[in-house]
Amino acid sequence: MRFQLTPIAGLTLISLEPRQDERGFFARAVCRDEFAAAGLSADFVQSNMSYNRSRGIVRGLHYQTAEHAEVKLVRCIHGAIFDVAVDLRPGSATFLHWFGAELSAENRQALYIPKGFAHGYQALTNDAELFYQVSAPYRGPAERSVRFDEPRVGIEWPIPILQVSPKDLATAHLAEPDLPRLLAIRE
Repeated sequence: MRFQLTPIAGLTLISLEPRQDERGFFARAVCRDEFAAAGLSADFVQSNMSYNRSRGIVRGLHYQTAEHAEVKLVRCIHGAIFDVAVDLRPGSATFLHWFGAELSAENRQALYIPKGFAHGYQALTNDAELFYQVSAPYRGPAERSVRFDEPRVGIEWPIPILQVSPKDLATAHLAEPDLPRLLAIRE
């Protein structure tokens, strides 16, 4: 595996190093020792899949409160997505900054998202499917959101947004009183 640092500390793009022959290839997608050597945790307790019928769908930006904060390793296994993480770590020099990367079945990259980030994505193709691993079980009451079109974040989605869930549309824009809620996230 190759670990590529992003402009936001902790966020890491991971590329496979396939061993190929006439049959195809083999590659490790997660190796606890290699992750540890790169300063990353690979203690995943839950795996999830997400399917998106149409391009233009946006999901997120979601995170769990401090006591349930989670590391995510996100990979697109069919089609392509634009994967986004927003830094919510208190005191971070990149607080409310975002990073986005195209993850696809073709490039086979993954995005490692540490605790303290909100996560979301946009389907760039029809039938985009994700497989992602998380370090903590999902807790509904601990879920929080940052609005996908939050002006204080300013995400530049690569294609027109065609569909967002009613729950994500109902997320309020950030205001100063919301910042203590965001600051409850810990690395």
